[in-house]
Amino acid sequence: MEELETIDFSALEHELQAALAADEKYQRENDAKFRAIHQKVASYEEFRDIVLASHLKPLEKKDKLGGKRNQPWNSCITSDNYQQDTSLEIAQGSSRKPETSAEFNRDWRRYLRNGTEKYEFLLQLGGENLHRIFQVDIGFGLLGEFILVLAENFQSEDYDAVLQILQNFSQTCRFGLNLDLLSKAEKESCRDLFKKLQSTDIAQCMSNLSITGDAVQTVTELEGHEKREDFQSFEKTGKTTEKNEKSLRELMRCYQVK
Repeated sequence: MEELETIDFSALEHELQAALAADEKYQRENDAKFRAIHQKVASYEEFRDIVLASHLKPLEKKDKLGGKRNQPWNSCITSDNYQQDTSLEIAQGSSRKPETSAEFNRDWRRYLRNGTEKYEFLLQLGGENLHRIFQVDIGFGLLGEFILVLAENFQSEDYDAVLQILQNFSQTCRFGLNLDLLSKAEKESCRDLFKKLQSTDIAQCMSNLSITGDAVQTVTELEGHEKREDFQSFEKTGKTTEKNEKSLRELMRCYQVK
């Protein structure tokens, strides 16, 4: 009789809690968006502040100043136990890659201290994993943060990885809405990022042309099998370059960058 596969109930409970937290966050922010639109806010910054503060709750009468307080307003900040636990948690870091948007937000906010670490984190996850995590929706404000991090830390050797990340972001649900809600600074960073991608693409094209030009002179001296292999290599390089150029142009249209 075959042994039954052991079910990890702890992992299932963790996954369920993460899914519930992500759904609650989405519903809360979505309600805040409609509320901000109904209030006819004067600027995008005011709209964004309302959504980002959607998790806050108004004070009740018992919370008023001057009275006796049995519990501090923010027990987490003033608790010695919390400070010790937080220091230990940050020191340990996240033990595995995030599987849900809730887990991603936890790692993004809690463990990554600067733009460089966030940039490396995005590259390590890669476009396909990021698309799987955010296929339902990229959390409010996150797309702008991603663009800022990519633009500020972009390296030419990461061209393909960054291109794939941008492509997968563009295929998530409500991408158009998230794009419309970018701030002026984020839109400027988006243009700057695509300028860097264009410069890298041009540099790669020039490099390929230079290598091909030098090699063509050599290949004329070759015969038979070696000659065919070299020409096949040139043809493959040309097709790859053309594909990258086409992908970049399509992405620029998708991100509304002229």
